[in-house]
Amino acid sequence: MRILILGLGNTLLSDEGVGIHVIKALAERISPGDEEIELVDGGTLSFTLAGPIGESEALVVVDAAQIRDVPGSLRVYEGEAMDRFLLGNRKSSVHEVGLTDLMSIARLTDSWPARRALVAIQPAVVDWGEVPTEAVAEAVPLACERICSLIEAWRHDPA
Repeated sequence: MRILILGLGNTLLSDEGVGIHVIKALAERISPGDEEIELVDGGTLSFTLAGPIGESEALVVVDAAQIRDVPGSLRVYEGEAMDRFLLGNRKSSVHEVGLTDLMSIARLTDSWPARRALVAIQPAVVDWGEVPTEAVAEAVPLACERICSLIEAWRHDPA
């Protein structure tokens, strides 16, 4: 199963860059020989990501998101729950393209991965700063654990 793990965010805006920090932490945990998994720093998104998303059998997106919880809280939205969250939470974004735009492109081309999840982390601060706040930094290892568990579950339950 080809799995794309896509970290989103702007590392110049403190907690907004959490997706990128998770990707960097995962790079230290995932075996370089695991060719099924592709880690991508999606930065602030662009339409060029539609290709890799469409070519994947499974997709995990990691991003800062307004989940209306305490900073550093983490939620995983899987499958249709991810789609509902994205469609129901269109936010002002520093991203060039919204994830909902990429979802729409993938759906139009029938290439939206059946296995998909959004790992959403509540930011505390989205302002100039090159490091996440303490609460969000503490969520990075938990996000890595959740992603690894999710991948293992998908590998053991070929739907």
